[in-house]
Amino acid sequence: MVHEAYLRLVDPRGRREVLAGASEDSSPGHTPHWDSRGHFFAAAAEAMRRILIENARRKRRQKRGGVGRRVEIDPAQFSYSSTAEDLLDLNDALDALAVEDPQAAQFVKLRYFAGLSIEEAAKMVGLSRSAACAHWAYARAWLRRRLRVAGSSEVGRI
Repeated sequence: MVHEAYLRLVDPRGRREVLAGASEDSSPGHTPHWDSRGHFFAAAAEAMRRILIENARRKRRQKRGGVGRRVEIDPAQFSYSSTAEDLLDLNDALDALAVEDPQAAQFVKLRYFAGLSIEEAAKMVGLSRSAACAHWAYARAWLRRRLRVAGSSEVGRI
């Protein structure tokens, strides 16, 4: 997945959908220009999000089993993994949060999809630690409420 995200960030053919504002020069071998470290991490988080959502949608297709869910025989043997349906619920909830509070949604993307700590994500978004903690608490509560209504098991990961 990291490899695919990297290719999307540096490949001129696939980068326009991911790069929200990076240089639009699509000449072969051109490396995108990042305004800051925060700009890069925002684009990387968005690329990871899109890859996960595309994979979730692909798994949901009839060819791949449709809306049926797999039942694991012994859950203790397997590590946690989100189902396609849960990721799609999270994506819809993040889109709705972005309409209400774009900064909080961006913060969640950096924390959840890029794996940044609160301090790292705060630095990328330009927030103080206390403001970041407030955004994180608000976004988590908002998403948990939204995901509980959708019946998603992704609630526990937020």
